[in-house]
Amino acid sequence: MQPLRIGRRLAGGLAGGLAIGVASVAAAAEPASSPARPNIVVLVADDWGFSDVGAFGGEIATPNLDELARRGLRFSNFHVAASCSPTRSMLLTGVDNHRNGHGNLRETMPGAHLGQPGYQATLTPTVVTVATLLQAGGYRTSVAGKWNVGNEARNLPDQRGFDRSFVMGDTGSDNWEPEKRYLPHAARVNWFEDGKPPTLPKRFYSSTFFVDKTIEYLRAGAASGKPFFAYVGFQANHVPVQAPQAFVAKYKGRYDAGWTALREARRAKAAELGLVPKDAPMVTMGTTLDWAALSAEDRTYQARLMEVYAAMADAMDHEVGRLIAHLKASGEYDNTVFVFLSDNGPEGSDYKEADLWLRFNYSRDLDRLGGPGAYVVPGPSWSSASASPLSTFKFYAGEGGIRSPLIISGPAVTAANQVHAGLTHVTDIVPTLLDLAQLPRPGTTYQGRTIEAQTGRSLLPVLANPALRVRHADEPLGYELAGNKALFKGDLKLVLNNPPVGDGQWHLYDLRTDPGETRDLQQTLPQPFTAMRADYAAWAQANGVLAMPEGYSPVKQVFINSIVNYWMPTYGLQSLAVLVLLLGLPAALMLRARRRRAR
Repeated sequence: MQPLRIGRRLAGGLAGGLAIGVASVAAAAEPASSPARPNIVVLVADDWGFSDVGAFGGEIATPNLDELARRGLRFSNFHVAASCSPTRSMLLTGVDNHRNGHGNLRETMPGAHLGQPGYQATLTPTVVTVATLLQAGGYRTSVAGKWNVGNEARNLPDQRGFDRSFVMGDTGSDNWEPEKRYLPHAARVNWFEDGKPPTLPKRFYSSTFFVDKTIEYLRAGAASGKPFFAYVGFQANHVPVQAPQAFVAKYKGRYDAGWTALREARRAKAAELGLVPKDAPMVTMGTTLDWAALSAEDRTYQARLMEVYAAMADAMDHEVGRLIAHLKASGEYDNTVFVFLSDNGPEGSDYKEADLWLRFNYSRDLDRLGGPGAYVVPGPSWSSASASPLSTFKFYAGEGGIRSPLIISGPAVTAANQVHAGLTHVTDIVPTLLDLAQLPRPGTTYQGRTIEAQTGRSLLPVLANPALRVRHADEPLGYELAGNKALFKGDLKLVLNNPPVGDGQWHLYDLRTDPGETRDLQQTLPQPFTAMRADYAAWAQANGVLAMPEGYSPVKQVFINSIVNYWMPTYGLQSLAVLVLLLGLPAALMLRARRRRAR
């Protein structure tokens, strides 16, 4: 598919009544009349690495996202949480996940934490979504795709500010068969249309279906004359990684050189694009295998995994192109602001714990990968390449887990095709959208009730002048998820990652020169190191961060929660037999194999 030729419309006259002003924007305002408020489209990719987008250094064909980047502004230092629901909760509310109910992902949350303040695993009544505020301010609102911030009736989109909605409420599902689970941790996949169980097609493809629904909702509300807010929560590239064969075929042979070569090529391209320093060092993670040491058969199989991964991202970009084409045809495109981001870094888990269940429910045969009934997990080696040149991946507090590509494009961007390198955060999106819509922030009260205040900063100033910074150099920004921790202050980052990826110790890095987190500065900068540890402790206490239990492992916790929350309630004592089977059968097979070799 050829890249779309998208014209750039300058931000003309964002009115001076915005919550935060920018001199260059105000100077460009037309005094005769106030321009129409822009439409807003938020595109959320799932588990994409920092350099998966072409405009961020990747080789995957993403022409539509790349064109939005050329027409808009890229953010090279934008941060999210390291897993889906914490990020999505902040994206929707502008409130830190420890204050909005998503202190951890439900599936990895220790039993002792679930239900504690900030750890309800669902949006609390004390937060208001950006959709609610936009709806009250005259916007028509819709959401299609992954929701994952609460399946209770009070938390479904129709009660959280969305006029129309068709959502999958969980962490993920099969992309071809909507009612098929991707792991055995829940009884079913929860789907809702306008707050009620929908009639689902037997077979669909998730990215196509979500864009179909978005276009349907936009057409249905067009006669109102109101501006719109459309939120599209893609499942691409969440496991199981699946893609139409026509897209998979495009990448045949593309990844035969392996993950290390890909990681180096992407680092070079990202530097060429001005997204990272030209001499930025990067680490080889201990979880990355030696490509040359693999058998020829294994290399062929692994290359196909990445071909499917690239195809799924390509297919999602194709659907973004369909949405853009609709907006052009309807005359809405030039007045539409696009926001694109990923909810966290790439999936680095190997899913070995679910191997037996997967054997019974999915195929992993080479010739079926990507298609219906087949399962692909990118794994830690390819995920390290997807995050290039950053360290770690999903679930961890290294830059590869929490630094996401962000693109903002549309009539608000007067500094097009440039890069903003300042520290930005997912909580900054809500105040930015409210400023674009010329609506005030609600503060600490809304409709007579006390609510959590938004903590982000509007990005509107940097849309006109990317050289500006939205945070002061001495302003701390804390982060924690599942015991992995970080604190940002200016260009410095304090970070602790737990095993097996990290060592459980604090480290200090200068992200301006070392985004790959290769040179620990705690000995060189002892005073900032000590001060930032104190800043983190203060932030954690103020936000109710709970300490993880002794011996906590997120992988182990997923297994425990599956037994407690699904298997036991569903099967009772029978689940004990299932547990024995899950644990005992692999061990028995291994023992049998050893005895045969001994003979």
